[in-house]
Amino acid sequence: MRHSVNRPPTPDAAEDQEKEPTLQEIINIKLIESGEKERLMELLRERLTECGWKDEMKALCRAFIKKKGRNNVTVDDLVHVITPKGRASVPDHVKADLLQRIRTFLDSAAL
Repeated sequence: MRHSVNRPPTPDAAEDQEKEPTLQEIINIKLIESGEKERLMELLRERLTECGWKDEMKALCRAFIKKKGRNNVTVDDLVHVITPKGRASVPDHVKADLLQRIRTFLDSAAL
């Protein structure tokens, strides 16, 4: 930015251009605006509960807390340890179903 004594700073040319949203950001906006994101999240919750993933994660959390001691564990500790295991253990059929529904949405939204 260039500064002047008598006026506020003038933005440089690079700062003047508005940032174009990425494809991922555009898709996310469309999902939110249509309400599809919330429907997909609810479907994901149901599928993960049905296949026992939620109970598995709960058991992992309890085991970690038991190992470390109840007073020695924070939520951040749990998130840091459990998140990678949770992401890796989502069943492939749940991922495939969700991905197919997202593709169907994108086809209907003409993106």
